[in-house]
Amino acid sequence: MKIKSVALIGMGAVGTVYGNLLYNTYGSDFAVIADKSRKEKLKKDGFTLNGKTFYPEIISNGDLNKKIDLIIFCVKNYQLSQAIEDVKNFVGKETILITLLNGVTARSRIHAAYPENKVLYGLSMKIDAQRTEEGVTNTVDGVIHFGEADNTTISEDVQAVSDCFNKAGIENIVFPDMIRTIWKKFMLNVGANQVTAVTRAPYGKITSIDTNLTLYKEAMMEVLAIAKASDIDLREEDIEEFVTLMSGFSPNGRTSMLQDVEAKRKTEVDYFAGTVIEMGKKLNIPTPVNHVLYCIIKSIEELY
Repeated sequence: MKIKSVALIGMGAVGTVYGNLLYNTYGSDFAVIADKSRKEKLKKDGFTLNGKTFYPEIISNGDLNKKIDLIIFCVKNYQLSQAIEDVKNFVGKETILITLLNGVTARSRIHAAYPENKVLYGLSMKIDAQRTEEGVTNTVDGVIHFGEADNTTISEDVQAVSDCFNKAGIENIVFPDMIRTIWKKFMLNVGANQVTAVTRAPYGKITSIDTNLTLYKEAMMEVLAIAKASDIDLREEDIEEFVTLMSGFSPNGRTSMLQDVEAKRKTEVDYFAGTVIEMGKKLNIPTPVNHVLYCIIKSIEELY
């Protein structure tokens, strides 16, 4: 199959970067899905990336019954239930759905709503996009890691999405084991996002301050314990890889959760520490570091 039409829901920092690339390639065959209450404002204001504004088509439930070949979810986890409803008019029998959300629960939530459709795992790595009052800024577009749970043999649908991304200039990799890949990113988010949210540390201070490094590693160790008990392939060396990885990030760059805290926005802590705590209780695995991080971040949110 060949993907001829693409839509994206969630034009935050990551969504704006990939939305811009898709719009530049697909033009009128690319659309942004938005809630009807925001449609007119988005059409008028457009989306600004690195100082340049672009104006893709905005579509909402209740518009023409238009089916889209590929729909990409880039919303926050706490917005996903509404997003699942917002895309309903545009999902046909052959529509492929892909999530780029953080955490390990989004794909199953989308699949539960659209069990007859192909729903792919996905995530964005090494993207440095940041949202400001003037729009989104970024210098590195990153790489989308995506696929089905097992990609030992690449399916026709996965190849079609890869071709679509390649056409738009979006670097992408299909991993043989996407469950490991998703959980590996989850472990990184649980460490880096949450530690920076409570300490206000940029990337360069995550591992260079001993106490930050301790929190970073110990938060990830709790994810590792849960993964091992759940027969998910995470390893101790993954944590050491992530310690090294931090040195490759822009030292003054900030995680998405730190950006949310600084902008006094709701965070995704329920889907990071909250998920770790919930899974830990089910498996009888202690998660004290994530419990403390969860309490602090929830307290910060209450101050807004």
